[in-house]
Amino acid sequence: MDIVMKTALIAGLGLIYTCTANAGTRQNALAIMPDDAEVRSFHEEWSFSEALVVGDTVYLSGYVVNLRRGETDLQTAYTRAFQEIGQILGRAGASWDDVVDITTYHTELATQMPAIVAVKRNFVRAPYPAWTAVEVSRLIPDRGITEIKLVARVRPSGATLGQLSSDDGPE
Repeated sequence: MDIVMKTALIAGLGLIYTCTANAGTRQNALAIMPDDAEVRSFHEEWSFSEALVVGDTVYLSGYVVNLRRGETDLQTAYTRAFQEIGQILGRAGASWDDVVDITTYHTELATQMPAIVAVKRNFVRAPYPAWTAVEVSRLIPDRGITEIKLVARVRPSGATLGQLSSDDGPE
């Protein structure tokens, strides 16, 4: 067996072990669902939570930002999205201060970056989370301009921004 085959086999076995070792994790998680009945119905129809809290980690599903009819100001749309994401984080026991990783998917990266950066400054403060911005050809729904996905940590009781250290992570 050549080295490529051996490497692929080892990687595959590692993936199988990881999947089996984590089996049942989602069943022990806290699913954060929308309060609004119509929006909740959509989430149930498409089988996804707004966020999932597993241990001390919050995984936020992609939140699609869109311009409302007649709206042209990107900052207005991003502000609305960041406020709503803050509410979801709050229901999960976290806040923008607890966000450790952000991934944004943009339909027009160059046009949208100045607006999202300006709004993000109002919600995210140092120490800043990791952030990856990617351009995509389209989002669902079609009028979506940006999708925001993030990971946050639920802060231990009484801890404040800057008090979390690498020692606070999972074993």
